[in-house]
Amino acid sequence: MPRKPSRSRRAAGALAGNLMLAPTVMALRAPLLAAEAAKLDPWRVETSRAVGEKLAAATEGMVAAQLSLVRSSSYFWLELWGGRTPSLLNGVALERAVHAALKPAGRQVKKNYRRLRKSD
Repeated sequence: MPRKPSRSRRAAGALAGNLMLAPTVMALRAPLLAAEAAKLDPWRVETSRAVGEKLAAATEGMVAAQLSLVRSSSYFWLELWGGRTPSLLNGVALERAVHAALKPAGRQVKKNYRRLRKSD
């Protein structure tokens, strides 16, 4: 099995590190959400922010994954004529698409961690 380039491994490691912060972000956010639920205030800032961020990251991830697959599809014949196995057939295209889909969520989790950690 061919070895992945170090840039790809670093990017995967950074993404995994960002996503590993998700339980911490949930733990930091839980008291804020509980406090908002106890109030009768209709303007629940943290709740609205949490939902909005998740929807934006999910949408951005879906678009990034689709663009990644379109890019891989456009290289299909070039890879085949070049004597290589097309990335759509060997799984590389799906790996790139998954990484592209998760990247916005990882960025958002890291941003939330920094913001919520400062508010303590």
